[in-house]
Amino acid sequence: MYKTKIRATEQPITVNIERLAAMLSCGCATARKIGEQAGAKIVIGRRVLYSVEKVKKYLSSLEE
Repeated sequence: MYKTKIRATEQPITVNIERLAAMLSCGCATARKIGEQAGAKIVIGRRVLYSVEKVKKYLSSLEE
């Protein structure tokens, strides 16, 4: 099985749960909860990614 290559980008469209947790400065469980509440979860086969834009919109709507 091929290993996923990590490519550096300044503005990713989607991120995995570890990167989402790092962006939000929280744990993986909290990041997963935020991602699901935001409707940002994307499943491709066994891989789970989260839309950065949807998470940003969700967090913006919480602060209003």
